[in-house]
Amino acid sequence: MKTVIMAGGEGTRLRPLTSNQPKPMMPLVNRPMMEHIVRLLAQHGFDDIVVTVAFLANQIRNYFGDGSDFGVRLRYATDETPLGTAGSVRNASEELDDTFLVISGDVLTDIDLSGFVKAHRAAGAFASIALKRVENPLEFGIVITRPDGSVERFLEKPTWGQVFSDTANTGIYVLEPSVFDFIPEGEVVDFAGDVFPKVLAKGLPLLGQVVDGYWEDVGTLEAYLRAHQDVLDQRVSVEIDGFRMGEGVWLGENADVDPDARIEGPVVIGDNCRIEAGAHLSGYTVLGTDVIVKPDAFLERAVCHDHVYAGTSTSLRGCVIGRRTDLRDHARVEEGVVVGDECFVGERAVINPGVKIYPFKTVDAGAVVNSSIVWESRGIRTLFGRRGVRGLANVDVTPEVAVRLAMAYGTALKKGSVVTTSRDTSRIARALKRALIGGLNLAGTNVEDVELASVPLTRFQVRNGQSHGGITVRLAPGEPDSVEVRFFDSDGRDIDESTQRKIERLLYREDYRRALAGDIGDIVFPPRSLEFYTAALERSVDAERLRERAFKVVLDYSFGASSIVMPTVLAKIGAEVLAVNPFASTASATAAFGEPTARATRISDLVRASGSHLGLVVDPDGETAILIDDEGVVLRPEQALLALVALVASAHPGACIALPVSVSREAERIAAEHGAKITWTKLSPAHLMEVASTGEVEFAGSLDGGFIWPDFLPAFDATATLVKVLDLLAETGQSLSSFVRQLRRVHMAHETVATPWERKGAVMREMVEQAAGEEVVLVDGVKVLHPDGWALVLPDPEDAVTHVWAEAGNDQDARRLAQEYAKRIRQVVR
Repeated sequence: MKTVIMAGGEGTRLRPLTSNQPKPMMPLVNRPMMEHIVRLLAQHGFDDIVVTVAFLANQIRNYFGDGSDFGVRLRYATDETPLGTAGSVRNASEELDDTFLVISGDVLTDIDLSGFVKAHRAAGAFASIALKRVENPLEFGIVITRPDGSVERFLEKPTWGQVFSDTANTGIYVLEPSVFDFIPEGEVVDFAGDVFPKVLAKGLPLLGQVVDGYWEDVGTLEAYLRAHQDVLDQRVSVEIDGFRMGEGVWLGENADVDPDARIEGPVVIGDNCRIEAGAHLSGYTVLGTDVIVKPDAFLERAVCHDHVYAGTSTSLRGCVIGRRTDLRDHARVEEGVVVGDECFVGERAVINPGVKIYPFKTVDAGAVVNSSIVWESRGIRTLFGRRGVRGLANVDVTPEVAVRLAMAYGTALKKGSVVTTSRDTSRIARALKRALIGGLNLAGTNVEDVELASVPLTRFQVRNGQSHGGITVRLAPGEPDSVEVRFFDSDGRDIDESTQRKIERLLYREDYRRALAGDIGDIVFPPRSLEFYTAALERSVDAERLRERAFKVVLDYSFGASSIVMPTVLAKIGAEVLAVNPFASTASATAAFGEPTARATRISDLVRASGSHLGLVVDPDGETAILIDDEGVVLRPEQALLALVALVASAHPGACIALPVSVSREAERIAAEHGAKITWTKLSPAHLMEVASTGEVEFAGSLDGGFIWPDFLPAFDATATLVKVLDLLAETGQSLSSFVRQLRRVHMAHETVATPWERKGAVMREMVEQAAGEEVVLVDGVKVLHPDGWALVLPDPEDAVTHVWAEAGNDQDARRLAQEYAKRIRQVVR
């Protein structure tokens, strides 16, 4: 017998889950709902099937094909306009020349279809309707039958005063082909409302059969979650993918569950999922393919579709999460919430019960969402952050994203331009760099690949080679699961904001330059980049004087690329080196990001024990470093910066030094003692590098261990910092500890205030207005100068917060001043 599967519905009641996929393709325990129907039909021998499709029909065609993978033969009839249930079947009438079965592709059932057909034939019925007793008849079409099973009347969604029966129409019919005499072609016609009443009026035999088995009309979120629970409770006969283990736990192929994760069945864990230590999956949780659940996350009655990322300590209860949605650390999603496909929910965001988030939307970090987000995003999630494009490896930053990103960057450059590429020691960086190179070449851009290299070496190659820009990809500091893709201009500096916006526009519009086959870019491997870098750095100092001093240093290379660069440089200046972690290693470099303080303490002990002049813990990127003086004191970032300001100003009176506006006023006092000049910059490294490139600056530094020596390279470079500091110590004849002891104590405080993106402008305006009559510095944010200190208010470029830094004569006053400005910001936000 032939069968018609009705699969043209839009599933409006299930939006936003059906906003960009047809309802029959909605996953139910990790298989599309329609696949369960196709398997049920095949099980009962119905292998000749016509599928009526309309909304996003290609998704159904592409998935099911000709049906051979499911043991059936599938053909498709397309409704160009909505035709109703009967009109849709009428559209497939050419295929239906004998008794046929009709069933919806978006229900969950295990009804005995073979028995239903036998009863139809035995009764000699013109049409048969499968009926099911339901607890709440108000949501269904009710069919009232006589004792012999013949249909007496129909009630479409009756009121309680009209409920004379609890037998609902399941939408499963067996029909004779002459039923098409009651269905006008090309018109909107329904079986229950139009066709069957006409059949009754004609006196033709219409059978209503109450069937056994399970049946659920999966039309609402509540029904969707209930259907999952019924499957896991095995109230319906449905095949669940995966290996069953323990009490109701199904584990998919290649799923990785940490022994310290807590799993309480019934739970389905799809293929290639990763459940990390401390995660807790409670009853009726269903995870699709490639779902990642981080430590201490809690999921209960949560249905997560494919490729969902649930960050550390997230909480998901009684909700549905769409494909490729990213939930960051400590996010909380409550009962009845539906989050559509490819959404982003920031850290500590709360989505309260019943909210619907439509696809491709962003919820800010710290936001509390009480109403549905349909058209707009709650906040702005920019592509570029403080250090380029950053995101979770192979979650946010995938090879596909890398290719598109590189094509956008290549399009922003002239055709035939050269771009230098590099990576760190990690495997993910190696894979993503290949994707970046492919994207650049496809946009007609040539690539000069220096392969494994530190960031400073990459910048140097860009600046001194034939390149028009550069890209490096590497693990993000402090986040071993995240990567950064960083972009450089032709001078080796971070690209400016206007270039970032241009790349973003090209990327979002997909307005790429697509080179023809003969114009695809080339790849070359420059052979002597390290040699040129070493020679240039040697020329920037008095190498002979350094060799005479024969400094002793202790270095921790952090398993990074600096272990390839530094030994060559240090050999040129005759330094005696005690090296720790002196080789490049993928796994070790990942671990090194997380333990710099402990390693600095170890280097401190080695400095004292060996009587060395200096100790350095270099970050794996080779840009920033932790300094340890000759007495083994581990210098805090602000302490190290002020000590180097004193060293530079002492060696070169009158020098120009560039510093971010958040640096202590102690820097001004030190500079004034030696006649040096401070130039204030924005906090962004890109602006600090830009100011350092003017030719007037001798030294620049940040508060995160990054130092710039513009006469060599106008960018952060830990190797150059080591060599330059040793050169200055040789020039002054003093030790680093002597400069540290001269520093006065700094009293600073820092506060952050949660600020919605749309209120950041108002915060800045109010801060300027409230500072009327005060001395104000507007280099970056609003810095208000007070007689005994200062306060700086600056919105964060990446997160929905505003920062407040304050300095005063003592810790208590600094904290009070910071809290006062934080209070002002909260008043504006409210």
